[in-house]
Amino acid sequence: MNGEKEKIIIKLKENGCRITKQRKMILDIILENRCSSCKEIYVQASKLDHSIGMATVYRLVKELEKIGVLSRQIVYK
Repeated sequence: MNGEKEKIIIKLKENGCRITKQRKMILDIILENRCSSCKEIYVQASKLDHSIGMATVYRLVKELEKIGVLSRQIVYK
């Protein structure tokens, strides 16, 4: 586990978030900067685990925002 991921997992646990296999996988996808939206994260994650739900992605993104390690920005075109 890399240092950044480990620090994030510790912060999530401190805030009462359970760390599941799916959440670790989503965190890996986010940290690898492969996606720019929750939908893209979901598409990547669902390729690895067909049982994952869109709500799981949104819940983790919300938790990451809450602990200050992620910020969703709305881009208007």
